[in-house]
Amino acid sequence: MIAALLVEGRPRQWTKNLVLFAGVIFARRFTDPQFVGASFSAFALFCLLSSGVYMLNDVADLENDKLHPRKRLRPLAAGRIGRGPVIAAAIIAIVGGVGLSFLLRPLFGVMAVLYLILNFGYSAGLKRIVILDVLAIAVGFVFRAVAGVEALPARVEISPWLLVCTFFLALFLAIGKRRAELANRDAAPASRPVLGEYSIPLLDQMIAIVTSATVIGYSIYTVNPSTVEKYETQALVFTVPFVVFGVFRYLYLLYRREGGGSPSEVLITDVPILVTVVLWALAVFIILSVLR
Repeated sequence: MIAALLVEGRPRQWTKNLVLFAGVIFARRFTDPQFVGASFSAFALFCLLSSGVYMLNDVADLENDKLHPRKRLRPLAAGRIGRGPVIAAAIIAIVGGVGLSFLLRPLFGVMAVLYLILNFGYSAGLKRIVILDVLAIAVGFVFRAVAGVEALPARVEISPWLLVCTFFLALFLAIGKRRAELANRDAAPASRPVLGEYSIPLLDQMIAIVTSATVIGYSIYTVNPSTVEKYETQALVFTVPFVVFGVFRYLYLLYRREGGGSPSEVLITDVPILVTVVLWALAVFIILSVLR
């Protein structure tokens, strides 16, 4: 049963919570044990909270999941575990996660609660409303980014441009996921009713707009006067090619390899994207800590 509960918690989706490390990265406190420890604690707590949310979602979406070619293989949908243990584990994860979040830092606890409210709202109805469904997903990533900052032991200012980049990148991935789901005729729209409100041409136009916003937004952030003044360097602009390649690689997988249905899995299974993320992080580390 423990193995089934772990699968229901979707550990592969924990990669979404890596955005919580943005705070310690851009605070340039890579080697400070307190800051690094706080970031890892925040990451672990959001993994706990998100797993609780995923479990409750699977309970609520059980009948639809049985119609999905991949989701029907999950333990709950496949009948390998009952609703009771899943609900109990979800409540323990959420209540425990919220309590520990407030113990870490009160404002981090507030962000954790806002994250949960957004997710409950998504499950209750936002996921069925066209456009609002993907916007809610993107806002969830912004909440994660802000939570990562609020978890730190000292006040750190987060650039509005960085939040804008986080929003558009998450929106880009969410829309790409919708396109991949819609292109898979076996999964749409029975298992996700909102897909009936979308079309491939509409999603392609949205992807084109958000792709431009993501790349341009990040580029502006790297050369923004406040960014240059804060980090005392203009070299962050040299990280733009990594972002461009990562975005284009995802588009390649989406349009030529019929991938993109699970961005979190793409991150850990597609070697070029994984290498790009590592190189981007390494470049940011070198620029902010060595080349200053």
